[in-house]
Amino acid sequence: MQDFRAVAVAAAQQAGKLIADAYRTEFRVDYKQGTTTNLVTEVDRRSEAAIVEALGKAFPDHRILAEEGGEGSQNESPYKWIVDPLDGTTNFAHGFPAFCVSIGLEVEGRVVLGVVYDPLRQELFEAEAGKGAFLNGERLRVSRATALDKALLVTGFAYDQEGRRSNLDHFSRFVLRAQGIRRTGSAAIDLCYVASGRIDGFWELKLFPWDVAAGSLIVAEAGGRVTDFTGNAFSIYTDKILASNGLVHDAMIAVLAGK
Repeated sequence: MQDFRAVAVAAAQQAGKLIADAYRTEFRVDYKQGTTTNLVTEVDRRSEAAIVEALGKAFPDHRILAEEGGEGSQNESPYKWIVDPLDGTTNFAHGFPAFCVSIGLEVEGRVVLGVVYDPLRQELFEAEAGKGAFLNGERLRVSRATALDKALLVTGFAYDQEGRRSNLDHFSRFVLRAQGIRRTGSAAIDLCYVASGRIDGFWELKLFPWDVAAGSLIVAEAGGRVTDFTGNAFSIYTDKILASNGLVHDAMIAVLAGK
């Protein structure tokens, strides 16, 4: 796993430098699927190209699932890299300083490596299955908040109107129960903040594998809990995620169920 980790970290940091250098400069912004809410910039594409090139050079037989390019090689390798080259594109496009690079490695259906790099803060979050989670080399542990009224939560809203509406009911219930709620605009950062104890719980709908692959492993390896909204086992291919310090998890499930 050491070679996998080193390559992923180097690729994330290389892409992060590219992103940081482009931050607050002029760049092209396009819109996906004819929407005005789901942005993609030329920096997303350049970041993805750099990561895909680095991974492909090191592991030419591996599959890669990347946000902008989709899934490339259809070979039968059990190794699949899952890449978000710039999580928080809307933030980046507006000059709001909350975005990151996310790289996960899935082996035979199980995420075994996660790397998330925040280039502005130069924070490198990483985890390997069974080996713990770390921020810039220091071990991470989730928070110890035991009640929602003492918990700081975070969520996000989907790009489409239906998805946004579907989370409004959850949001309105949580805002009355939690100590506070934040929205960073980057699911990967949200998950890493749960892992580091900065946030006590996170929920969101309509995410994609590249949004959560790395971060969900980092939470789990920091001692947190990651499930769907009903407490069942989480899969990066489902569209609902609940991550927490574990201590407020059941209370969050209840709120999501409308209780």
